[in-house]
Amino acid sequence: MEYTMLRSKYPVFYFHDFTLAESDTEFSVYFDFEIEGLSHFNPQMTIPKPKGGEPYSHLRTVRQAAFSLGMIELISYWKLTCAPKVIIECGRLDEEAVRWWKKLYFNGLGEFFYKNNIETTPEQMMEIISAGEKITGRIDDRRFTGCLIPCGGGKDSFVSMDLLKGMKEDNHAFVINHVMSAVHSAIAAGYTGEKLIIVERTLDPRMLEFNKLGYLNGHTPFSALCAFAAVLTALIYGKQYIALSNEASANEPTIHGSRVNHQYSKTFEFEKDFKNYMDHYLTPEIHYFSLLRGLSELQIAGIFSRLTEYLPVFRSCNVGSKEERWCGHCAKCLFVCIMLSAFVDDETLGSIFHADMLNDETLIPLFEQLTGITDDKPFECVGTREEVNTAAAVAIRTHLEKGKALPLLYEHYRRSSYYPYYKDKKIDWDQYNRENLVPKEYEPLIFARLSEMKDHEH
Repeated sequence: MEYTMLRSKYPVFYFHDFTLAESDTEFSVYFDFEIEGLSHFNPQMTIPKPKGGEPYSHLRTVRQAAFSLGMIELISYWKLTCAPKVIIECGRLDEEAVRWWKKLYFNGLGEFFYKNNIETTPEQMMEIISAGEKITGRIDDRRFTGCLIPCGGGKDSFVSMDLLKGMKEDNHAFVINHVMSAVHSAIAAGYTGEKLIIVERTLDPRMLEFNKLGYLNGHTPFSALCAFAAVLTALIYGKQYIALSNEASANEPTIHGSRVNHQYSKTFEFEKDFKNYMDHYLTPEIHYFSLLRGLSELQIAGIFSRLTEYLPVFRSCNVGSKEERWCGHCAKCLFVCIMLSAFVDDETLGSIFHADMLNDETLIPLFEQLTGITDDKPFECVGTREEVNTAAAVAIRTHLEKGKALPLLYEHYRRSSYYPYYKDKKIDWDQYNRENLVPKEYEPLIFARLSEMKDHEH
């Protein structure tokens, strides 16, 4: 359906309320959204409580975190009609908070706007009217310790869990919904029982029905929702740190020459903004950061390649995640395959992916997008063009040195204009991006691992 027509027909979106309910074993948040003239929507999120957990609903930080979770959850429903007016009836936002949310919505929906041919600005996109009362509650005076480690099932979260394995007793793994590839990866890293927190997020089926009817649909900043869900979970479990696994590469735009980035809510810009929001509106006692922010995808892939016990277990493919498999045809599968090809042989790649992607001619267009031979990257969580080219060059060099035939995609690449520039590129194990929020006590773990990789290479 057409953007301007929908905005005209459904001009008002309401965030009416959020309701907290808890038992001895569960803490739930229920939301009430409405697109006036179309439908109410009532998604929910349920977090298992720790054994012996006290009531949390009366704590101000918990109530504020639940409200903030609703503020990011609402965007999935707002995007159906992109109502020009958003009325918040269950909390109070000051002018700075309104600007903060508009920035997140606008940048987090960059892919949605791009794919739906919508031209707008943060000011034109929506007016946010704060019509609710200030959220109150008891002061939380607990002492927070340890890490909550969000786990998606890919190589990055495995590297984070391995780096932090010496502190496992004080840490928890965190998964949203029973995505079995993520669950099984956390279990493989030793997070079982109460150490594995599985949060259930339930979408309102009415939204999915409206999508089928042709109302607007597209990518939303899921990592931002994960961030707020992790904060609420950290408050319930008393965790001091939320240790993400986002790398420096996430900062690169997807569309060349623009700010459109499929991974916006994984960028360092969002990470810094989120810390400011936490400090001002929730609590400075919980620190949200990415442990791997200083590293490149290529460095992470190299570190992961030596964690051989996890090679058969990890999964990053969104297409095959529910069946715990690699589809072997998408940009994410090909990207991970290219990264690992710089470190492991063709036989090992085949045993991981159960597909010979580097010899699949149909993947040449995706390969050219990933390398930058064509301008725009795929709308996927993939690394930089520089990293892909370097990985391909390293893999080609290894094949030639060992007298092995090049896979089809690498033979194709060797004939491109890119290859002469990258053919002698190496992995720089001394590289570390200082634009990060990693706590100082964790940096030695990262530097030690980089040093190990450098020694191993020589």
